[in-house]
Amino acid sequence: MFIKVTNILIISIFLNLLTACAQKPSEPMKFNPLTFEEAKIIIHKGTERPYTGEFVNHKENGIYTCKQCDAPLYQSKDKFDSHCGWPSFDDEIEGAVTRIPDADGMRTEIVCNNCGGHLGHVFLGEGFTDKDTRHCVNSVSLNFVPEKNLMKMDTAIFAGGCFWGVEYYMQKEPGVISTTVGYTGGTKANPTYEEVCAHVTGHVEAIEIVFDPEKTTYEKIARLFFEIHDPTQANGQGPDIGEQYLSVIFYKNDEQKAIAEKLIGILKDKGYKVVTRLTPAATFWQAENYHQDYYLNKGSLPYCHGYKKRF
Repeated sequence: MFIKVTNILIISIFLNLLTACAQKPSEPMKFNPLTFEEAKIIIHKGTERPYTGEFVNHKENGIYTCKQCDAPLYQSKDKFDSHCGWPSFDDEIEGAVTRIPDADGMRTEIVCNNCGGHLGHVFLGEGFTDKDTRHCVNSVSLNFVPEKNLMKMDTAIFAGGCFWGVEYYMQKEPGVISTTVGYTGGTKANPTYEEVCAHVTGHVEAIEIVFDPEKTTYEKIARLFFEIHDPTQANGQGPDIGEQYLSVIFYKNDEQKAIAEKLIGILKDKGYKVVTRLTPAATFWQAENYHQDYYLNKGSLPYCHGYKKRF
């Protein structure tokens, strides 16, 4: 059952639900407190002794997350026993891990892409699995979330102009657990804000929402989406003009697509010339930390978004 869960769902649940730790660029980034031993490995790039970590022989289904920032890193289905003394994975959750060649050129370090915390090293060509890759990770660098906790929440992805404003209103909606702004719909992996603004990636500014299906519904959140931006503006949103600001619903399944089509139909019957696009969900790339919770941190109101009842 677990292996059928998509990377998009996993990433959206844990990049949001487990506290993204985003700060304004002028503020020091605040992460989970670390013990002296944890800091020695995660911050100062140490290595725990082999066969001493709690996850070396761990077999439970779930997600391994970053000890420092809670970002999702590895799925249990990609874990294997390499008999090396440390947890081993032959794949990472897409976009979660960054590879950095060691200064001596002998090995390649792996760090959390969200916070830069040291995880371990990656090795290729050893023949352990078909992917021929081994992420050798310190248990100290990881937390674990069981599969049963993964399946309780649902996700939605919308684009409606500047992601700051969309997030501001979505954060206030009852039943929304958390939000992450980022980029999706394009072709470039790990895009930067500058690249998206330069229109060389094909991505739009978007928001990924984690919500509790027992407290709200996808339809209710989608209705709010149509009421906090102008779905009839074809070339951007408000004063923000360009392809990165288009109105798009990235549906993850046929049910979400059908709900979106129904709502668009209702609006068209009311006379709205809706131009919102419907696109299958693709990889969602988390935006830089200073974009997260922007208006919450700034203490001001959106400049190009506002609520207007349409249903």
